Amino acid sequence: MPAVQARERSSSAALLSIGQVLARLSPEFPSLTSSKLRFLEVQGIVTPVRTESGYRKFSQDDLERLRLALTLQRDHYLPLVVIREYLEDVDAGRNPAPPTAVPSIVPAPRRYRRAELLSAAGASPQLLNDAISTGVLVATDAYTDQSVAILRALVALDRHGIEPRHVRTLRQSAEREVALIESAITALLRRPDAASRAKASEIGPELAARLDEVRSIYVRAAIERLVS
Repeated sequence: MPAVQARERSSSAALLSIGQVLARLSPEFPSLTSSKLRFLEVQGIVTPVRTESGYRKFSQDDLERLRLALTLQRDHYLPLVVIREYLEDVDAGRNPAPPTAVPSIVPAPRRYRRAELLSAAGASPQLLNDAISTGVLVATDAYTDQSVAILRALVALDRHGIEPRHVRTLRQSAEREVALIESAITALLRRPDAASRAKASEIGPELAARLDEVRSIYVRAAIERLVS
């Protein structure tokens, strides 16, 4: 019995928390977040085990599947449905050929170097540095259109004395909202069937929209009281 317990402890110790997965993959994928990892789980790329408390635990196989999926996304712009089908073929022992990018009429997402990001957003290097140091943006070699949009907003806010350090709480609030949504769909995510995961994919964005609506109402009401 002690030997069995020792093996179980060893097996559990080999599993990784979501924070440990981020720590191992972030050097290769700087824009990776816990929200993205949860999304990849919902999309069926990995299926981490859950503790009795509901925490995710990732195996080494999960880690390698995530690394492969993120690489195919980043380097070949492959949709998750293609990546998932490829991984399912691998799991079934069909030895499929590695997927390749499919020509599309939809242009690939643009990537911006630091200088290009500053130019596109009309931002100063110091503002970008402040955004990175406060965690509003993540430093990386190639930025996305989303990064441009955030930095443009920071430029406009900065004109009124609202600095990146003031905006940091918005990102933290967004992460709390994601955790709230996750708690609402945890029961669906724990089920192994595809229908439950598809339902979770539908409910998640709907809940996010409702939370955004409530927040907007509170903000508008507060502004009305301020100017009245």
